[in-house]
Amino acid sequence: MKSNFIEYPETKINFELFGFILIFATFMTEEIRQLREILSFPKEISIISHRNPDGDAIGSSLGLAGFLRKLGHNVKVIFPSDYPTGYAFLEGISQSVIFDLDPKGAREAVDKSNVIFCLDFNGLDRIDKLGENVQFSKAKKILIDHHLDPEPFTDIEFSDTAASSTCELVFKVIDQMGYRDKICPETGECLFTGLITDTGSFRYGTRPYTYEVAAALKELGVDDYKLADKIFNSQKEKHLRLLGHCLANRMEVMKDYGVGIMWLTRKDYADFDIQRGDTEGIVNYMLMMEDIKVAAFVLEQPSIIKISLRSKGDISVQEIAQKYFNGGGHKNAAGGGVYASLQDIIDKVKKVMPLYLPKLPI
Repeated sequence: MKSNFIEYPETKINFELFGFILIFATFMTEEIRQLREILSFPKEISIISHRNPDGDAIGSSLGLAGFLRKLGHNVKVIFPSDYPTGYAFLEGISQSVIFDLDPKGAREAVDKSNVIFCLDFNGLDRIDKLGENVQFSKAKKILIDHHLDPEPFTDIEFSDTAASSTCELVFKVIDQMGYRDKICPETGECLFTGLITDTGSFRYGTRPYTYEVAAALKELGVDDYKLADKIFNSQKEKHLRLLGHCLANRMEVMKDYGVGIMWLTRKDYADFDIQRGDTEGIVNYMLMMEDIKVAAFVLEQPSIIKISLRSKGDISVQEIAQKYFNGGGHKNAAGGGVYASLQDIIDKVKKVMPLYLPKLPI
């Protein structure tokens, strides 16, 4: 694990007793000092996250943007592709720039930036055509991410693979700079979004510090009940019908190995009018079954086959995604994309899984 944070016991400490100066003397790394200096006066800043942004990508980007605006910076949030409509309620999202819809505006924002934050991705290929603009920009580039093996394309790197989410790391960066009081409830709501979506509502990928961040955000005014209700209980009728179709007609179980496989065809996309974000979370339903250790969701998109992988315990789907499906991610949540037929990828999943899972006793 690589981290540019100073780690300290993640217990409840009343820092006010020690004073502002002691906090900085004890806990600020050189990278934190550099970042605080960079942000000491107003700048043009771009915040970029990965294509097909999820709750963590969106929440970390908007949360950081809200904080930076309170410091007086001019901030543009840029996503390579559009975001799921279920996150449209988050503060500032309507002002974000979508490269697919406005490539000129996205490039201009990057090119005029003094500082570029790269959130929730570890390589320039994850931001598609914007990668070239970022690579050759003379702006200070800062990475905040929790994925494995970040590429060396930034000047300052906050990388911690043990973190539950990039939102957790954004909070930690803000906090270690001494700016926790700059996090308003709206900014906190954005950061809490990444905590609950990337951990499956705190079911996996957590550590003690994750809960400390959640507690701190609640103390700052986040209503986690209302937030979760907005994210998880605002689905349209077609979403439930799609889920029912997947469970009833598009699921196969490899009982001998504890693997669930689900898929959607191009025809399914047309029949259910599937849009970006409509399939999010469906893969997790297979892990609700007893003895299922790995779930694979294979999606036949217009030009590529996408696969989402989830696992329980010590089974690394990140390794499987990287080795066999041109992808990556986390130990228990990963994905990839392959130019092949839908059936070829389903067959490949069936061949690969026995290499990683012991045959279950009858």
